[in-house]
Amino acid sequence: QVQLVESGGGLVQPGGSLKLSCTASISIFSILAMGWYRQAPGKERELVAVMHSGGATDYGDSVKGRFTISRDGTKNTMYLQMNSLKPEDTAVYYCNAVAGGMHAEGQGTQVTVSS
Repeated sequence: QVQLVESGGGLVQPGGSLKLSCTASISIFSILAMGWYRQAPGKERELVAVMHSGGATDYGDSVKGRFTISRDGTKNTMYLQMNSLKPEDTAVYYCNAVAGGMHAEGQGTQVTVSS
């Protein structure tokens, strides 16, 4: 089963930027789909962004135009560049992947947007 390790979370002021990383234990090109979900306290988990194996991407409505998902196959790493952050982006962000008929999720990384 693929293992996922996230990094890059932290505290940022409104309007600021952060970049999350998710490194997989296998080649990301062998992963069917890989992306990010988030969950804030008291709220349902929501899709942030996903990239499919062919490179197509999907974004949650609340982050379109502000967040960008990308990948580096040489590092088996997927990134989430988050710009123009808002307090409502505060959540735990989870990297997810579907590979070999199985689903994997990272441990999560906290993103807090506050002044």
